[in-house]
Amino acid sequence: MATAILEGLNLQQQEAVEHIEGPLLIVAGPGSGKTRVITRRIAYLVKVCGVSPRRILAVTFTNKAAREMQERLFGKSEKDPGAPLLDWGMRRDLIVSTFHAFCASVLRREGEPLGLTRDFTIYDGEDQLSVVRQAMEEAELDPKQYAPRAILDTISGAKAQLIDAEGYRRLVQSHWEEIVQQVYHRYQDRLAGNQAVDFDDLLMKACLLFRDHPDVLERYQDRYLHTLIDEFQDTNLAQYELARQLAGRHRNLCVVGDPDQSIYSWRHADIRNILSFQRDFPDAKRVTLAENYRSTQVILDAAQHIIAANKERLEKSLFTRRDEGRPIVVHEAYNQDEEAQWVLQEVDRLRKEEKASLKDVAVMYRVNAQSRALEEGCLRYGVPYKLVGALRFYQRREIKDVIAYLRLLVNPQDDVSLLRVLNVPPRGIGTKTQDELVRQARDLGIPLMEALGRVSKGAQEAAFPSAGRAAMTRFYELMTALSRASQEQDLPSLIDQVVERSGYRRHILEEGKEGEERWDNVMEFRASAQEFGDLEPREALTAFLERVALVSDQDNLDETKEGITLTTLHQAKGLEFPVVFMVGMEERLLPHSRSFDDPAEMEEERRLCYVGMTRAKDRLYLVRAFRRNVMGGNQTGVPSRFLQDIPPHLILRPPPAKASAEALWDWSAAPRKEPSPKSALSVGDHVRHAKFGEGIVVNCVPSGSDHEVTVAFKGGGVKRLLLSYAPLEPVE
Repeated sequence: MATAILEGLNLQQQEAVEHIEGPLLIVAGPGSGKTRVITRRIAYLVKVCGVSPRRILAVTFTNKAAREMQERLFGKSEKDPGAPLLDWGMRRDLIVSTFHAFCASVLRREGEPLGLTRDFTIYDGEDQLSVVRQAMEEAELDPKQYAPRAILDTISGAKAQLIDAEGYRRLVQSHWEEIVQQVYHRYQDRLAGNQAVDFDDLLMKACLLFRDHPDVLERYQDRYLHTLIDEFQDTNLAQYELARQLAGRHRNLCVVGDPDQSIYSWRHADIRNILSFQRDFPDAKRVTLAENYRSTQVILDAAQHIIAANKERLEKSLFTRRDEGRPIVVHEAYNQDEEAQWVLQEVDRLRKEEKASLKDVAVMYRVNAQSRALEEGCLRYGVPYKLVGALRFYQRREIKDVIAYLRLLVNPQDDVSLLRVLNVPPRGIGTKTQDELVRQARDLGIPLMEALGRVSKGAQEAAFPSAGRAAMTRFYELMTALSRASQEQDLPSLIDQVVERSGYRRHILEEGKEGEERWDNVMEFRASAQEFGDLEPREALTAFLERVALVSDQDNLDETKEGITLTTLHQAKGLEFPVVFMVGMEERLLPHSRSFDDPAEMEEERRLCYVGMTRAKDRLYLVRAFRRNVMGGNQTGVPSRFLQDIPPHLILRPPPAKASAEALWDWSAAPRKEPSPKSALSVGDHVRHAKFGEGIVVNCVPSGSDHEVTVAFKGGGVKRLLLSYAPLEPVE
């Protein structure tokens, strides 16, 4: 049994799997097989050590990662399990989850002491901002003077540090903190009134529940004999405290991570958690996984030279048994549009000459704004693409509307959802009527749905026009009827009733072709609900809404769809591709300008570059632009300092592009002339090009044994050319 589980593992991986008693730190470099180790360790605990699956808790950060673990353990389906490590029947007992999903399940079962019912709503970012604005209005704070998102981010940071509203009030030392605390406690009051929590509450409230109710913690400590935490370098204080609480009795805490891949401090991740793990657990065993199964040695060596400059890290040297691989291509385009053009032409070359598939290619960038030129290029040349982190499916307007109706059926106290659909589709409940309803509910201290019930029974007749009162009554009766249906109907049938009886289907189909596309999205949403068909109606509805609330950007990435992947470097974490282009390799982009005055942030920028490079399996391209439009202005791009860290022998610098946007570059066929020192031109020289006509040299710099010339042509714009290729003639 043990031999089969350990088969194919290297010595370090075996060591990590077989260490059973006490805390364990697995430092897992990129592509080192950490998912394989985690899943084999779980199988070893169950099959060799006899640990019941229900006594094991495995936690990671994304649904995608959790799903991959489950598929490796049990196979993709009961009918087609493949070669699973464990029997399908154990699937319900073993918890493989994200932090947020695990905490949500705890709070639904145990949240009563915190004032939570089982039917609480999980608010997403848009919902949270809505509540912040309501709290600011109540505090008479101007959103033009104090940005609601900045206030929300500050509240989020406090919760990540386990600082509740009262604790924050005691820590106030500045004017900004005074503003935040005015909003914080009102924000929490509104969440409580709505029977809602935000993402940070899931973690903080679970920690506070365990802290303040030791009997509850004791039950969970007794159940989970072994706790495994993946991506430990990305935990915040609340998540680390949860891990310590759960493992407090048996101390069988296994954490897996890599400080070199900690890139989410802006989400309040704390790299100190993994760096100080051995201090907090002095008897912890440490195993380092340094053998890489993903990338070539050239890619690993280049990445290693970049990350080596960091101080906050645990030393390791990555190696692979793969071949050396091809040199890393470093290319400079003139501007961001030519950068995108060059990338797409090189992709076309790889597709035609090396039979590469478009889905094998990813283009990565530091900030979302960089996708504009790439998307326009893809559209111009007809290149299919997938955009990670674009408007998520569940954030589309029509989907959010249907979700709001469903949320109200589970949680009638959810005022945010009620206000979203109270007059959607339009039913004659105008803004003034809604404002008066909100005022009455606030004065009485009751949810809006209860206030609607009072209106339907004839209360406060003088406060509303008869038409508005009748419309609100019809809405209340609609939601009452749908609530009864939610107790009996399966989930797809319930969605059908919601969109039909509310008039929503007719409403969006009246919008013509755009409406038809939106209706297709609603039908796709309905289809996604079918997998909950084996649950009781209310249980299915609650479980479905929870999954929708906790979905991440990567969960919408269809890896089977043909097309190149466009993604930020942050969103690329956990992904891998045979071919990776990293664009925008310039100072102020990567590293970002915000990091220049903070050594800790600069180290994180270096880690971000390292993460991007190690997503590549076979080919890596690092691309920059000579000029770039930034914040409405045009600036010269200085090469990223990270490029200078890569030894020259690992780099290939191809000649610049041919002028034609449609042409496929094939420099191997171009006759190369040996440059002569005499052929170097000077700034200000007038030259003639056979295609671009006459121009003036604006720059001329050495490039290896060649010269790189920048020429402003009268009719052809500014071009950058290698002198040994460019047919330039001096003009007297």
